[in-house]
Amino acid sequence: MNPFDWTVQLLGILLAIAAAPVLLGWVNMCRAWLQNKSAPSILQPYRGIRKLFNKDAVLAQNASRLFRLAPYVVFGAMVMAAAVIPSIATRLPITRAADAIALVGLLATARVFLSLAAMDVGTAFGTLGARREMMIGFLAEPALLVVIFVVSLTCATTALPLIAERFAAQPFALNPSLAFTAVAFTMVLLAENARIPIDNPDTHLELTMIHEALLLEYSARHLALMEWAAALKLFNFACIGFAVFIPWGIATSDAPLGLARSVILLGVKLTIAGAALALIETLSAKLRVFRAPEFLATAFLFAVLGLLVRLLLGA
Repeated sequence: MNPFDWTVQLLGILLAIAAAPVLLGWVNMCRAWLQNKSAPSILQPYRGIRKLFNKDAVLAQNASRLFRLAPYVVFGAMVMAAAVIPSIATRLPITRAADAIALVGLLATARVFLSLAAMDVGTAFGTLGARREMMIGFLAEPALLVVIFVVSLTCATTALPLIAERFAAQPFALNPSLAFTAVAFTMVLLAENARIPIDNPDTHLELTMIHEALLLEYSARHLALMEWAAALKLFNFACIGFAVFIPWGIATSDAPLGLARSVILLGVKLTIAGAALALIETLSAKLRVFRAPEFLATAFLFAVLGLLVRLLLGA
């Protein structure tokens, strides 16, 4: 393996860790603009994380080692997922060890540890949030897997770098199966990242929140890692969408110039995706918790429609 590939791999991981809070800050800024409010700084998530790292952690007396370990496992899983996803280049050493299905497993591992930690202390809201989180995951993962199956049938592989390379080599064309799966993937992205209409990231109402209920007992560095991991998850989902549906611009060679162009184009894609996400959230209303299965069932149906179009029509 070329040492330059390992350098690019490390650069991609560091870029994901650094850019994830900025993406979250950009989404919050766009939402404020669209709602005619005073926008917070794009670096506000960084300031919140730095503030939490400077505080002393307070833990419940009955908190087990799982509660203390979960933030590091969740953050590590998101970093590993960022290493697997071809965000700026396709020739990455770690991507050979995991495909898109293994990536779904990494996301599921983070969800399981997050939910178990929320139930560990034994509070009512932590258990409530864990149950809702597992319900969302139980319904979102099948839709995500069907999206991956559609793409893998098109490219004859489940490896994201090869998928990105093969789609980038094809001329731009409207593909009905990919159009259906793109809609399904967008709906899964909203659900998996606790965005409107499934969850409101700004709410603190105990009876409606999902993600915030999972983090009520965390503080200081543990809460900082959890919040950073949530931003990384949003970044990872965006990069999965870029690799599958908008792969043009991802570097496929070791040329430094192509790598620099890939980083710039990734910034442009994230800017557009963040603004689009803010627009979707502004135009949408939060659904009741018991309407979430209907939303995710619709995402699953769109993914199945994409699969059927691919199998029956080959389009």
